Amino acid sequence: MGEQAVTGAGGAPAPERTPDPTGEDAAAAGGAAAAGGTTTPGGTTAPGGTTTPGGAAAPGPTSAGMTADGTPAAPADVSGAGMSADATPPAPAGAPAPPGPQERTSDITAGPGGVMTDEAGVVTGDLTLRTEYADGQATLRVQYKDADEWYAVTGGRVPLADPAALDAVHTIAVALLNRPEG
Repeated sequence: MGEQAVTGAGGAPAPERTPDPTGEDAAAAGGAAAAGGTTTPGGTTAPGGTTTPGGAAAPGPTSAGMTADGTPAAPADVSGAGMSADATPPAPAGAPAPPGPQERTSDITAGPGGVMTDEAGVVTGDLTLRTEYADGQATLRVQYKDADEWYAVTGGRVPLADPAALDAVHTIAVALLNRPEG
């Protein structure tokens, strides 16, 4: 391992000393990261910035959309990768779902007994399963793959107080009904 810059609280330079190879000094230097900066061999830390060997400030974006102190960072463009490090994240778990009906769909293969529906009886083979949420209810529907008609799965309606649970309901329904090996 090479030479390391040792920092004290808040990213300030620590008194002159040699870092130990066990990593305890590195753990103590966590203050640099907490201040939003990064230290590299031979460099010093600027709050919120990155330094290179020899201490020169690195050009360009210095964050991936996050900081240790909670202050929003400037957007970081990841050109050529088709993405931005500061894209809008999905809503956190438990956050209110968007208003109105929601649905999830997956292609499945029904097992030997098929899937019982209210309108058509048992359907078998390659199907599309749709889990819908509307008016506080989750409803399962199936259709033959690429067909127009949807059929309600018998017993596939349940009250669902939290629309955020729709993903879990759909995942369980797929796990129960998708039986490609029988």
